[in-house]
Amino acid sequence: MKSDFDLEFQNENIESKIIASLERVSQAFRVLLWQESKDFSLSPIQVQVLIFLWHHSKKKKTVSYLSGEFNMTKATISDTIKSLEQKQLIRKIQQQHDTRSYTIQLTAKGKNIALKTSLFSKEIKTPIDRLHDDDKENLLLSLMNIIRHLNQSGVITLQRMCLTCTHYKSSANGQKYFCKLLNQQLHTTDLRVDCPEHEMTNN
Repeated sequence: MKSDFDLEFQNENIESKIIASLERVSQAFRVLLWQESKDFSLSPIQVQVLIFLWHHSKKKKTVSYLSGEFNMTKATISDTIKSLEQKQLIRKIQQQHDTRSYTIQLTAKGKNIALKTSLFSKEIKTPIDRLHDDDKENLLLSLMNIIRHLNQSGVITLQRMCLTCTHYKSSANGQKYFCKLLNQQLHTTDLRVDCPEHEMTNN
């Protein structure tokens, strides 16, 4: 089996070109996130945690959940939380029933940084904004199917998108979508990559 990064093979293989393109986009995310992190003297994972805490519910604001979200060990996430606490960007809220457990809450300073840094992806969004609506929908579906495969194969451990949700149902030809929770048909643009009501399917 030849490598997708073997140029001779890649130039004759569209699948390899797509993989190489995704790797370049991934590199752009890393560069933009690193630049944003440096402006606030933070590490990329610290910025990612702040942004996640800003946009998600209380039950997801625990070390265990963050560990699964970012595919990192609890020890690594705990170190990240400790550093953010020292910088006064988060505070720990102890659970009444178990003092060893806690949820994580942003401070006013943390919220301010999360709000500013969450715009780090705007340069990637610019060319996407210029795509035709049909191209956007096809791109979204293609990426969601890739993410679903990576989740099912264990590469990505945690997902909250429609395609992996027990409430989601598609037609036999895969061209119509339905949410059993909302009891309504969905258009492609209604499909979510991160849904608060997501429940993992057993399939």
